[in-house]
Amino acid sequence: MSHPLRVAIIGAGPAGVYASDILTKSETPVEIDLFDRMPAPYGLVRYGVAPDHPRIKGIVNALHKVLEKPEIRFFGNVEYGVDCKLGDLRQHYDAVVFSTGAADDRELDIPGIDLPHSHGASEFISFYDGHPEAPRDWNLDASGVAVLGAGNVALDIARVLAKQPDDLLSTEIPDNVHRALSASSVTDVHLFARRGPAQTKFTPLELRELDHQSEMELIVHPEGFELDEASEEAVRTNNQVKSVVKTLQDWALRDPKGDTRRRLHFHFLRRPVEVLGTDRVEGLRTEIMELDGNGSVNGTGEFETVEVQSVYRAVGYLSSALPEVPFDHRSGTIPHDGGRVLDMDGEHVPGVYTTGWIKRGPVGLIGHTKGDALETVNNLLADVTEPAGHDREATPRMLAERGIAYTTWQGWNLLDEHERALGEQRGRERMKVVERDEMVRISREGTT
Repeated sequence: MSHPLRVAIIGAGPAGVYASDILTKSETPVEIDLFDRMPAPYGLVRYGVAPDHPRIKGIVNALHKVLEKPEIRFFGNVEYGVDCKLGDLRQHYDAVVFSTGAADDRELDIPGIDLPHSHGASEFISFYDGHPEAPRDWNLDASGVAVLGAGNVALDIARVLAKQPDDLLSTEIPDNVHRALSASSVTDVHLFARRGPAQTKFTPLELRELDHQSEMELIVHPEGFELDEASEEAVRTNNQVKSVVKTLQDWALRDPKGDTRRRLHFHFLRRPVEVLGTDRVEGLRTEIMELDGNGSVNGTGEFETVEVQSVYRAVGYLSSALPEVPFDHRSGTIPHDGGRVLDMDGEHVPGVYTTGWIKRGPVGLIGHTKGDALETVNNLLADVTEPAGHDREATPRMLAERGIAYTTWQGWNLLDEHERALGEQRGRERMKVVERDEMVRISREGTT
């Protein structure tokens, strides 16, 4: 090839970065521009992972190494469909890859779900992760909270709500979030799963992590804790299911402590049917379900009500449609064949591809995104003929002419260094406060 292959990737989360990495490791000379609506890269790793999960946030280190490559440029604070459109990108690139992920909450169509103090998971996660567009404060005046869902996102929300806020001081939790959690009135968090313990999507590590929180009691309610034939088969054949069920069984058999500040309740075979209240959330009504022997559930027509003052739904994420790009609103994905974007007639849209959650739906862990990106990139490279020889400097000129204050990789690194320095300073200040309070407590206990 006489010219490098120029590729625009829309979305600088793990999916977009992995696709960039695979492209640079191919035998084809490439120049890649990563665009993101946010001023910072990393997507949900930065804005969708709980602050007390440094192991997952550590993925940033691997993504950082990729973005250091000279073949890759980052254009942050550029919103596709507003600041640039598909027609613009076609003028400057040989291929366009959409990897915008899934940041919206899937709807739950039950009465009362729109009452004040009923929230989607992404709203609260954006708050505690310091998303630039999230509110700087959060009302936590509820003593009883319901979390709807049976996956790791539901566990994250339940854990953050039930955790002692000072246990987060060693993390990168924003100061405003720590203040809000410190003022929290929460005493009981109720997690509701529509199916049984063997059908949850918890991963063993994230579940067991709950048992290491201070001042929090785990209560697994025996009502609904059932295993049918399909559940027992899953336990026998799947080590992850076996570990999750064994952990929950052990917790169910424990004697209650009764002296903890907060309690996290697990309710299985309970389908939310109505959020109760007038001016705000006052309770949650659920239908008691029963397993059907095949791993699914049927309603019994019996109902229960739990008094709660706020509800958080963690029933799945959903991608948003993109201008000028085909979209399946039912599945919340871009129609594709191996990452090749398809039009309404099922034909490949030339030069347009997709990867990540907007390609396959919001399922799987971050690591699964690598295989997904590999499929897309392999098909993109198989379609390559002769690159058009686009001018690499045309993109920054276009953005400058439109008055778009875009961020760059170099600029982001300067900001990141500043943030880290502030974090280290605040961390030292926080620890001094904790140590002071602990010395006061010890002193008082010693005089009583």
